[in-house]
Amino acid sequence: MLDNKIRIKKYEKKFKKRRNVMRVLANILWHFPFCGFMTALTAYIVGGLFFISVIGAPIGLGLFQFGKFLLAPFSYSMVSKKDLNIEQNKAWKTFGIIATIIYIPFGLALCFVTICQIAGLCVTIIGIPVAVVLAKSLGTYFNPVNKQCVPVAVAKEIDNRKSQKQVNDYLTNN
Repeated sequence: MLDNKIRIKKYEKKFKKRRNVMRVLANILWHFPFCGFMTALTAYIVGGLFFISVIGAPIGLGLFQFGKFLLAPFSYSMVSKKDLNIEQNKAWKTFGIIATIIYIPFGLALCFVTICQIAGLCVTIIGIPVAVVLAKSLGTYFNPVNKQCVPVAVAKEIDNRKSQKQVNDYLTNN
């Protein structure tokens, strides 16, 4: 029994190393043939422009986080600050809602352009992983306010806790 546990631990460690290597290779693929760094730079520039205008500050901060995500999209994930239990000032929260309403036309345009980009990337086999990254980030393109860039492990743990809460709620109601 103990021997099996040791083998499982070794296998998990080996699998984790391979997964990390694949993430690094995917991030390299994202940057060099597909110019992912240009997408990240664009997010930083647009975020800076929104941040300079005081009204767009929540959008700018969200786009800065999105730019960070775009620098290594296979190693990071975007999650809501609500999921991270980050408390926000009520005035900032209200300001964020107003900024989101103002941002809707920009978000729709960015989503449309990104959907066209996804369709173009799916034509090639090597572009499909990049298309998946862009598809995962459509929600952030549409509404970057109150989003946070976190490592994939943190995002998975948040999803696990949400799932566990749903299971607990289901079991207590039945």
